[in-house]
Amino acid sequence: MITLNDLKVGEKCVVKEVSSECSLHRRFTDIGLIEDTNVECVGMSPAGDPKAYLIRGAVIAIRNEDCRCVLAELCGGDRE
Repeated sequence: MITLNDLKVGEKCVVKEVSSECSLHRRFTDIGLIEDTNVECVGMSPAGDPKAYLIRGAVIAIRNEDCRCVLAELCGGDRE
């Protein structure tokens, strides 16, 4: 398991859990970032934060700090 902020550009994952203690839980639910959602990291700012994620057909920029409460499983095998 990883957190969403651990994704590198081009990697995909499936959301397994969004912590209910996260201050953005409601907002994540509103954009469809819920259990079993496929997510792809499609970009990153020059400073590395925020990153852009493809979520249900929309590209959403989310700060690394906010992504720490989203647990996910990598798609396509292990990292090298």
